[in-house]
Formats: sequence, C-alpha cells, structure tokens
Amino acid sequence: MKTGDQIVQDLPWKWRVQGKIFIIGGLGYMFDAWDVALNGFLTPLLGKEFGLSVGERGLVATANLIGMAVGAVAWGTIADRLGRKKAFSLTLLIFALFSVVGALAPNYAIFLIFRFLAGVGLGGCIPVDYALVGEFSPSRLRGKILAAMDVWWPIGATLSGVAATLLQPLPGNWRWMLAVMILPALLLFWVRRGIPESPIYLAKAGREQEARHIIDDLVARTGAAREPYVIEPPVEENGSRGLRAALSQLRLVWAFSPRVTSAAWLLFITIMTMYYVALSWMPSILIAEGHGDYAAFAKTTLMTAVGIVGVLVSAWLIEAVGRKWAIGVSAPVSAAALVGFAMFLDVKSAALLWLGIFGFVVQLTIPILYAYVAELYPTRIRASGFGWASSASRVTSGFIPLIFGGLLWPMLGLTMTFVVLGAVVLAVVLWMAVAAPETKGRPLDRITDPSGDTVAVRT
Repeated sequence: MKTGDQIVQDLPWKWRVQGKIFIIGGLGYMFDAWDVALNGFLTPLLGKEFGLSVGERGLVATANLIGMAVGAVAWGTIADRLGRKKAFSLTLLIFALFSVVGALAPNYAIFLIFRFLAGVGLGGCIPVDYALVGEFSPSRLRGKILAAMDVWWPIGATLSGVAATLLQPLPGNWRWMLAVMILPALLLFWVRRGIPESPIYLAKAGREQEARHIIDDLVARTGAAREPYVIEPPVEENGSRGLRAALSQLRLVWAFSPRVTSAAWLLFITIMTMYYVALSWMPSILIAEGHGDYAAFAKTTLMTAVGIVGVLVSAWLIEAVGRKWAIGVSAPVSAAALVGFAMFLDVKSAALLWLGIFGFVVQLTIPILYAYVAELYPTRIRASGFGWASSASRVTSGFIPLIFGGLLWPMLGLTMTFVVLGAVVLAVVLWMAVAAPETKGRPLDRITDPSGDTVAVRT
C-alpha cells in the first residue's frame, strides 16, 4: 500500500492546483532576487550621497546578505519545526516592514541595520519556498519544476534593474528604489495566506487527520484515481527550540552524510559567491571603466534579463543530462565567461557579449543547483539542509563583496580575481563528482550513492 507521501508525489500536475503554489512561491522568490540585485544599484548611489570609500560601499551588499544568511537558517528551522505555511507568509511581511524603514534611514549606519533586518526576513524565502513547492510537486516532474522556480530570479533581478534605471535620475533615487517594492510585497503576503500546509510535512509531524484532508483534496482537485494509503508514524522530536533547534538541525544535516553536505555547501558557496560578486559590483565596475550611471545600470539589467532564457533552458537540461553533469559543465563555463568579460573590458561590444554569456550560463547553473540540493535531504531536514547550505553561501558571499572591492580587485586586478574564482569553482565541481549522488528520477526520501546503489533514508 502506498504512503501519503507517494500519493502526493504520483499526482498529475494541474496548474490550478500545484501550479498555483508554484506561482505564489515563485513570486516570493522574485522579491529575493529583486532585493539582492538592488544592492549593486544602491552601492554607487549611496557611495556618492554619503561619501563612502570602496570598502564601505561593499558593506551595502554585506549587511543584506549576512541578514539573509541568518534568515535562511532561522526560517529553515522554523519551517521544519512549526510548518511551511507559517514561515511562508511571515518572511515577506518582515522584509516589507524593514524595507519601508530602510527607505527612510537618516544615515548610512542605520541604513545598514535595516538592510540586515530586511535580509533576515527575505532570507527565509528560498529554503521555505523550495521545500513547499518541492513537496507538492509530482516526483517525475520535480526536477523541472524546481529548476523552473529559478525563472523568478532573473525576472526579479531584471525588474530591479529596470526600476533602478528609471528611478536613477530622480532626487533621492535610492530611497525610491527601496520603497517601490513595498506594496507588491504586502499584497503577496495576503495572497500567501491561502496556501495549504504541506501534507508531507503534516504527516512527518504526526498530524495525520490534517494530512489526510489535504491529500484527499489534492486527489479530488487533480482528478486522480482514489486509492487507499497509509500515513507513516512520525519520528519523535526532542522539543528543542530557537538556537538549540537550529544547531540540532545542523547536526542532523551533517550526520545524514558529511560527503553530501560538504559538496552541497561548497557548491552553494562558490557558485553563489561568483554570482553575487557579479551582481553586487557590476554597475560599479562599468562606472569605473567610464560608463555613465544610466548605461551601467542598463547593461547590468541586460545581464540579468538574458538569465530568463537560461532558466527556461535549465528546466529542460536538468532532466535531459541530469543534475551533476549540468552543474559540472555550466558552473566552470560561467566562471570562464567572467574572465572573458574582464579581459575584453576595454572593448565595449566584446565585454557586453561576455556579460550576456555569463548571465545566460550562470542561470543554467543556479536553478539546477537549487533543485539538486533540495532533493539531497529527507523530508525531516529538507528545509534545514537547504537552509544551512544557503546560509553558508550567504555568509561567505556577504563578506566577498567587501573583500572583492577592498582587497582582491585592487591587488590582483579584475582578470586575475576572476581566474582565481574560476579555479575554485572547478575544484568544487570535481569534488561533487565523487562525493554526491545523482538524484535524477529518484523519489524524495531516497538517495543514490555514487556507486549507483539505491538506499532508503531513515527519516
């Protein structure tokens, strides 16, 4: 007899059912992208207004990304302990609140504090949204659906660039760039209240009747044939909360598989560092090469816009060649494109071409990476496993903009900095090849080891 988890994962895909969750979850992810991309546009504007050094400008992205790192861990733990739905709604509400007050910040120090707190709220969107969407998705389509989730990222980053480019000529431009996000974020918070709780989470939490109610409703709404199923008994929890709960989940994540977790963390850290460096500093790099603010903003927006095509291609690629091959090839190629951009920076047409190649290829990599890591962990620690990996990348990436602007770029030069970054990315994908399994076509809560054997995961 099937379990409730298997019933959900074997359902047919319907846009009015799982598609609604995909869209609403994706819109939250869009705001995450909008906010991260905004750091790159805020950096030169705040530098001019407050007379900041290059190192101080790097703190714009650092404060926000460190806040997101804290949020990724905190909200991932909340989602695993208290439910996806509660975390799903509250993340955006906190983000909207501190974005409002950030737009009103009277000085740079207070602005950084509010950017950190907004990041804490928004940092929970990725682990919570991916856990929820993944747990409602049919297993045969899950890879494509989770990869397609990332189409919301270049859309959000592009909207951020368009808004920044249009608002750049206005007095108080950076304040308007923050304020313009508030109304849609609050509207999305209201819409999110109608999303059901994950039945897979409810089953694992021992809330059998609630899980059955949602599973039966999903079966009816998708038109699937009714069949009997069982709800497996939950695993007893120790009842810890707060920091202890987060650390407990961290121990579970590493105890599950040190090899898999090390590969997941290193992939996240290197690939997302590469992307955040480009996103956070590209307007400043272009301005330093003689481009005007408007042109620099527009060309950075082009880099994010071509990523929309990259994400759409990744949704096909993830199932065509598998997760590991797709990441293993596209990640080093995207790093090489940054090197090409730096080498031909004085040839504007060539630099723009390399920038477009980077924007396209890196958005092949990131959605597949997110889908891959979300699949590596069992239900009980899925949001935490993803959240801790995301947090590790946010912490590292949070300091990298500061290190890049204050140390690497001035000392090594742009080309050598990107060469070093590319070499690290290549080393990490080689470690992934031997340390982590391929998850293509496998049901959730089962994992394939590198030798090809399928083993059940105790949850």
